Amino acid sequence: MAGTSRTAADDGSEGSGHSEGSGHDDHLDPATEAFLAHRNLLFTVAYEMLSSAADAEDVLQETWLRWAGVDLGTVRDQRAYLVRITTRQALIRLRTLGRRRESYVGPWLPEPLLTAPDVAEDVELADSVSMAMLLVLETLTPTERAVFVLREVFDVGYDEIAEAVDKSPAAVRQIAHRARAHVAARRPRGAVSAAETQHALDAFQRATETGDLQSLLDILAPDVVLMGDGGGLKQAILRPVVGSDRVARLLAAGLGRITAEMSLRSAQVNGYPALILRLDGEIDTVVAVRIDDGLITGLYAVRNPEKLSRMRRETTLRR
Repeated sequence: MAGTSRTAADDGSEGSGHSEGSGHDDHLDPATEAFLAHRNLLFTVAYEMLSSAADAEDVLQETWLRWAGVDLGTVRDQRAYLVRITTRQALIRLRTLGRRRESYVGPWLPEPLLTAPDVAEDVELADSVSMAMLLVLETLTPTERAVFVLREVFDVGYDEIAEAVDKSPAAVRQIAHRARAHVAARRPRGAVSAAETQHALDAFQRATETGDLQSLLDILAPDVVLMGDGGGLKQAILRPVVGSDRVARLLAAGLGRITAEMSLRSAQVNGYPALILRLDGEIDTVVAVRIDDGLITGLYAVRNPEKLSRMRRETTLRR
């Protein structure tokens, strides 16, 4: 079973052709067939709870091992059952990650994903996996995060969520209300379109490539925050830099040194346009942004090489 479980859990990762409703090998057993049919959905649930593709894959492995031992004849709704297993495993891992991140070197940022174009077309999904939203979700407790993600992103019923988080439906409703208020107070102000994000990134790219300090100041909000994540493996700022003047001067000095061996290009990351800095053809940094009222209020630069592996191929996300 170990070999089969690994194949089923790993199949479809990093943007393979498997997705909900797709045809699979006729020789697959019913458990594997069901798991693969919902795999992209389960990955998305785990990723939104953990902000880490690597940890989400581990959760899927644990989900498969438990699913493979289930008597399918007793399962009324396979999708709901799989989501429940995934949520429970993600909650266990999320509580462990909290302790691990306390010793992380410098700011911790979500693991960026190179996403397929259809993610951007689903505005609610794109918003839920954006770097800005994932950072907001990091401020919730594990149970609040699970309830918020299942209810607001995947529209799971309160009774099903209650089973997944081992709470009563009434308690889940209270948790959902509290989590919604918490997120609403911290999420980006108003919906931001991909076109608006791209416009800001284009201006940001022009300003950084030319070292034009004034152009940078024109697109940065007065209270903009720059965060860098090197994980102790790559040089990065160890504390957030706040304020348009400080951020602009730091960027003008750092990115003004872009040479012929470096390139700065736009790509779809976590459902929105972002910038990828390559050095000698290899991905060095992924820069995502948060935009409020047409200005950049957050800049998130991920340099930790252990977090850049999912930038090589598109990842398929599903609701």
